[in-house]
Amino acid sequence: MSYQEKRSIVSIATGIIVLAAYAIYVRNRMVAGLLPADDLRAWAVAMLIFIGIGVVATIIIQIVFHILMSVSIAVKHKIEKDIVDEKEIERTIDTEMTEDEMDKLISLKSDKVGFICAGTGFMAALVSLLFNASPALMLNILFVSFSVGSLIEGISQIYYYRKGI
Repeated sequence: MSYQEKRSIVSIATGIIVLAAYAIYVRNRMVAGLLPADDLRAWAVAMLIFIGIGVVATIIIQIVFHILMSVSIAVKHKIEKDIVDEKEIERTIDTEMTEDEMDKLISLKSDKVGFICAGTGFMAALVSLLFNASPALMLNILFVSFSVGSLIEGISQIYYYRKGI
């Protein structure tokens, strides 16, 4: 499995965890009566908190992932080639983690798929208002569609790496 595939899997896992945490948080607050459907300020605060948590978690997890990936490449290189040359190991790490034209093309294609999902969710949120749904539902449709769009982007990256372009 390539570095890019592993990075996508880590991003997907982070997104799923944050989305699940948001769902659990919202459910518990609604059951307790602390998050009424007509209190848009409370909904906005909840969503902004989880957007912040998602950004911070993604940054921290990606940093840890890159460190662990570099260490694993170095250890693998030392075991396979039995060479302790630091420059050779650094060159191998750089080679493994470098993005080429195919990676950029896959990124563009998967971004397109993710944006289509997010855009469709945005349209669904607007349509929900046409049918007199609560603004809280509209906000949740937006939040979930953007989150799912990000997950689908990661899944499509893995698909394109496995299947080709």
